[in-house]
Amino acid sequence: MSFKQQLLALQLLWVSSGLLAQGAVVTPPPSLVIDGVPAISTSLADSIGRYGDFRRAVLLDWHPSNHSILLHTRFAETPQLHLVSVPGGDRRQLTFFKDAVRAALFHPNGGDYLVYAKDAGGGEWYQLYRYDMASGVSTLLTDGKSRNLMGPFSSRGDLIAYVSTRRTGKDTDLWVMNPAQPASDHLLTQLEGGGWAPLDWSPDDSRILLQEQISIDEIHLWLVDTTSGEKTAVTPRAEKSIAYGEGRFSRDGKGLYVTTDRDSEFQRLAYLPFDTRAHHYLSTAIPWDVEHIETSRDGQYLAAVTNEGGSSALYLMPTKTNVLSRVRDLPEGVIDSIRWDSDGRQLAVSVSNARVPGDVYSVGVPDGKITRWTQSETAVPTAGLRAAELVKWKSFDGRTISGFLYRPPARFAGKRPVLVIIHGGPEGQARPDFLGRSGYYVNELGIAVLEPNVRGSTGYGKSFDLLDNGFLREGAYRDINALLDWIQTQPDLDASRVAVGGGSYGGHMTLAVSAFYSDRIRCSVDLVGPSNLVTFLEHTEAYRRDLRRVEYGDERDPKMREFLERIAPMNNVGKIRKPMLVVAGRNDPRVPVSESDQIVAALRNQGTPVWYIAAKDEGHGFQKKPNQDYQLYATVKFLGQCLDIPQPQVAAVR
Repeated sequence: MSFKQQLLALQLLWVSSGLLAQGAVVTPPPSLVIDGVPAISTSLADSIGRYGDFRRAVLLDWHPSNHSILLHTRFAETPQLHLVSVPGGDRRQLTFFKDAVRAALFHPNGGDYLVYAKDAGGGEWYQLYRYDMASGVSTLLTDGKSRNLMGPFSSRGDLIAYVSTRRTGKDTDLWVMNPAQPASDHLLTQLEGGGWAPLDWSPDDSRILLQEQISIDEIHLWLVDTTSGEKTAVTPRAEKSIAYGEGRFSRDGKGLYVTTDRDSEFQRLAYLPFDTRAHHYLSTAIPWDVEHIETSRDGQYLAAVTNEGGSSALYLMPTKTNVLSRVRDLPEGVIDSIRWDSDGRQLAVSVSNARVPGDVYSVGVPDGKITRWTQSETAVPTAGLRAAELVKWKSFDGRTISGFLYRPPARFAGKRPVLVIIHGGPEGQARPDFLGRSGYYVNELGIAVLEPNVRGSTGYGKSFDLLDNGFLREGAYRDINALLDWIQTQPDLDASRVAVGGGSYGGHMTLAVSAFYSDRIRCSVDLVGPSNLVTFLEHTEAYRRDLRRVEYGDERDPKMREFLERIAPMNNVGKIRKPMLVVAGRNDPRVPVSESDQIVAALRNQGTPVWYIAAKDEGHGFQKKPNQDYQLYATVKFLGQCLDIPQPQVAAVR
């Protein structure tokens, strides 16, 4: 039976079961361009909808005087800024925009205003704004056209550092302004390339610590004189394959606390005095990456977050002793933000896990008291959700690859179909986090979701990070092929019903698996994925092109270009014989929509079934809730038909 015949049969079955009520269909959001996606019944959407009704609270800052917490969360269509005045208190919404607001800092001297960053339509051309707390009025601080990324406030609290593409459209120069006096805005240092970020100001504000990223494995630190703009290398520019991830000045200004993989596979915490430049390693006993560090404003404490096999651990360190102690009473999960209050006696953190979409806690110092500030709502009860299971398999070269498996509830009998979801990056990692909308696949369709960390993923040492660079790219594809072998050995998983999906680089991997292992999967879901790394590199925004060339290879080199063209899914489209759902944003600055357009056109031309959803008001992935919801409805319908799931296991509406 052909796919079209299967599709018709399953649609008839869904009609007979009441899931496609005549005339009751979902109207897509007007911003979406739909091509090839069949009508979606409102009854199906109603059964799915509650999986999109959840909120997460992500920490941004403490108010410097009244001890309230600034966070972003979503009450309507997009995440916006909210203020929580007391633990467990209401979230008071501050901003009300169509586009998300995810970054903001309070003016450290009194909190009379905050500075936030916002783009338009997902294009990532971020502008900085001042929000006055008394009036609620926002004032544009930047030019309205360039890309601007916010850095830290100065130690005195009157100036903010940021980087901007204003001068060339490509290079991210270092700028400084007093947000209360926008006319003070000035270019401090001209820089070359798009990988620059200000990390900290010295205690006397005479220097700014600046990070330069060449690639994931080569990151340098510089000091910039705040009067002359002259920059001085902290780390030798000639050193290759060494990365400095974070950096903060010590309170006396005589050195830096940094994270670095110098002399190590992992990012370690180290103290680097300016006089000797010797590295004093402080976390050698922890065989994992130190991901985040933050010093208290008085310099007496440092907080550090480690990534231990995907889960986070929090450590506190008095800077008098430089001895790390683990905080034991926080919920297990992933910590994605930390921030000290102005007194240095409370550390706020954001935590998420399989049962918590994201909440803010504070840790008292030195008493260690844990206080929960938010309790994020979910329409789906989370108490009974299964935690992710760590699984491992051997790849083609004998290397062990791992991932996280979410098994369906026990009520689903027999071998279960599998959805392999590949993370983006490639400098990224699947972690045991909240599934959100994907929970519907597991809990209501009985699909096992498996999130692999193929070679090139972060979190497993820098040698593992580099295993997919350039000419090694196909090794990552083969890791998924080995995973398909592993699925065949599992008594509760159905290797004959496997779908693969992913976003960004995960979308590219999805396209590659669809081309080179088409006979091993039923269908695929490509979200904003590059279909040809050559055309992707040629058309991604200029400010990020050189950074991507280090990872994927320089398409201007004839040998590399020939290799990339040979492995491009777009140039192997004839091998893609299974149905595909493609999702893209028209304003995507990272993976231009042309990457999706060309693969869809080629698939349609050769008769391979393809559904296409493109958003006119989105960029690199959907951010607006109506668009996200429709994407989920279409994906559920697509997977249900491809994986021979006759009807969703519809749960009663609660």
